Amino acid sequence: MNILSLIRDRFRPALSHLTEAVDPLLEMIRPAQDASFGDYQANCAMPLGKQLGLPPREVAQRLVDELDVEEFCEQPEIAGPGFINLRLKIDWLDAQLGAALSDARLGVDETSSPTVVVIDYSSPNVAKPMHVGHIRSTVIGDCLARVLRHLGHQVIGDNHLGDWGTQFGMIIYGYKHFVNMSAYRENPVMELSRLYQYVNRLVEFHAGKIKLPLQEEKITQLEGQVNEQMSVCRDTDGKQKKKQEKLLRKQQSQLAQLRKERDGLAAKLSQVTSDPDLLRVVEEHQGVGVAVLQETVRLHAGDETNLALWNEFLPKCREEIQRVYDRLDIHFDVEYGESFYHDQLAEVVDQFLDAGLARESEGAICVFLEDWEAPMIIRKKDGAFLYATTDLATIRYRMETWQPDLMLYVVDHRQSEHFSKLFTTARSWFKSEVEYRHVGFGTVLGRDGRPYRTRSGDTVGLESLLDEAVAKAHAVVVENDQRKPEPEMSDEERMQVARVVGHGAIKYADLSHNRTSDYEFDTDKMLALEGNTATYLQYSYARVQSIFRRAGAEARRHAQQVTTFDLGHPAERALALQLLRFSESLEEVLIDFRPNQLTDYLFKLAQMYSVFFEHCPVLKAETDGLRHSRLALSDLTSRAMKQGLALLGIEVVERM
Repeated sequence: MNILSLIRDRFRPALSHLTEAVDPLLEMIRPAQDASFGDYQANCAMPLGKQLGLPPREVAQRLVDELDVEEFCEQPEIAGPGFINLRLKIDWLDAQLGAALSDARLGVDETSSPTVVVIDYSSPNVAKPMHVGHIRSTVIGDCLARVLRHLGHQVIGDNHLGDWGTQFGMIIYGYKHFVNMSAYRENPVMELSRLYQYVNRLVEFHAGKIKLPLQEEKITQLEGQVNEQMSVCRDTDGKQKKKQEKLLRKQQSQLAQLRKERDGLAAKLSQVTSDPDLLRVVEEHQGVGVAVLQETVRLHAGDETNLALWNEFLPKCREEIQRVYDRLDIHFDVEYGESFYHDQLAEVVDQFLDAGLARESEGAICVFLEDWEAPMIIRKKDGAFLYATTDLATIRYRMETWQPDLMLYVVDHRQSEHFSKLFTTARSWFKSEVEYRHVGFGTVLGRDGRPYRTRSGDTVGLESLLDEAVAKAHAVVVENDQRKPEPEMSDEERMQVARVVGHGAIKYADLSHNRTSDYEFDTDKMLALEGNTATYLQYSYARVQSIFRRAGAEARRHAQQVTTFDLGHPAERALALQLLRFSESLEEVLIDFRPNQLTDYLFKLAQMYSVFFEHCPVLKAETDGLRHSRLALSDLTSRAMKQGLALLGIEVVERM
């Protein structure tokens, strides 16, 4: 039962008698922020009154007169300039709680309009260990897949692995020239990652040597333009002066950015030239950039040596990644990497040319898009294909294989322009109703407010973060257990709790933030027993289990047979209403694909249970009926907590 949807459905006919634009007004019906105003509040009379030229209170009265909510709401009240306040009837709440208590799904109905959804998430480059930057795509995508499936949609989770292309050209070149065989035998992925970074540094050095003087030239030109514009500003008065000053500020900003890029590039070059050993290698590999491309071309052409190396590297890399997925309980339906689509790329380009969707420009094959100056290149003039070509081949395969209604790409927000171009191009290629969405997200930051990295400047490995979180959780678990008169857990159970708590802390910290925002990575805050953390929610669940352990073996069975709830105390009623809003929270997640809607719900549920527990004795309730009612509310709370956390990909433990 989705109460909000029910109320909106009852408002729809009343609103349709006054306007055709009903849906935006229905969105203005929301849960009340203050319980003194009721349970739900409709704020649509004010904008509708303005539209109709009528007093909002008169519009509100018309809506109330036509509203059919008597079966589950008290008489609606009109407050202030035209707010409509709704309060649910206590006997109706009681009936809904009873239905949820006997329902394994806790009253969450599956959709009556299931859709086919392809979710593209995680998608790491396999030649490098997973790092902190992969956590967001991985856990956000996994959560969305879980929620969509729970609500009855058909979901195909696709891990579009980066297992092809120039990165492997770099690794193969590095393996042939710089491999440390003992390091490779001991930890192949770490050595391959080192080779990739090493060769990439050589390539960047030679490219930087060419780029630096060009940047200096641009800076000199822009400095001249800024000086000229400053003169224009001095000689201009009135309205034109503001316009010219705005242009000056823009030029000065561009100049500052160029200088920053120039200084960063110069520093990188200096690091190489100041290292005699590295400088010697750089000078010995003058043509490394071209050589890497040649290794890539040979791989793509099926060269026996390069293909054999690729086939040797790939399983080792994939095993490393899978270990992290296993720890995080992440699963995919398919894992079609870039290599899967390689043989389809030429055909994709031919189809675009034949359909008149692409044309040659300076030797490259380009798709020109109306809203962008730069085209989307799908084949370079040297015949090489690009990520865009692979992405188009991927879309074609997904369309032909699954006929999806929706494709979600859970990828860093910095790729927004690429996906805007890709989706525009795909819509012109496939004349279908499929919806494409880029589910972008912000950056994981360190305490210094910058992207989270090690002291050496390297990106932090994801597995090391998991180890750190588990180690800190284990220390807390051991300390808490040893404080008890008689420790309750074995060493094995302590470690299992630490794993559940540590892994859950990292997942929840990510999911509880608005996905478009950056957030600071801090394991101490993530593991806190207070505040909006997985640990707090897991502890809330474990506390309910401890109540039932103290209540005896038959307590849960009696609680689950309750047919009438006592909701006389405000804390009981508030908890009951929050429990019945579980379905709403899941629908809220899917409105804009924001898992924090579910974490917010669970945090509020835990807070309300804490208030309920403080003011409403459970085991020492005045009567057996009240005791059973409160045990039933406790049971529902723990089940909602467990189910909600499971949809976030987080486990619970019976005691902490």
